[in-house]
Amino acid sequence: MHINMLKAKLHRARVTHSELDYEGSCAIDGKILDFSGIREYEQIHIYNINNGQRFTTYAIRAEEGSGVFSINGAAARLACPGDLIIVAAFASLDEKELKNYQPTLVYFDGNNKISHSSHAIPVQAA
Repeated sequence: MHINMLKAKLHRARVTHSELDYEGSCAIDGKILDFSGIREYEQIHIYNINNGQRFTTYAIRAEEGSGVFSINGAAARLACPGDLIIVAAFASLDEKELKNYQPTLVYFDGNNKISHSSHAIPVQAA
């Protein structure tokens, strides 16, 4: 049996561009892609914190060190520059792979610079 698990999460990144006429995708700073383990052309889910929109697209590489998070194509209607988003990528793992599995969680400051990373989400208090 395979179980779909969170592979990587980019938490509270700020949208820098929204390009309706650009070929569809989400351009992400190449250094951030490498750090998180998200590959170019990998399917990603985007959750817009500002308006609640949730959509699926794929990642493409933006200039390294640019801090770019560009929502492109039809999805550009779902996020505007300045919106905060969560980007999630998932992987299908078998029982053996699950034993020591940990996702990569990347957190951002207000300027799309990595503030810290983790491999576990804190337990939610009651």
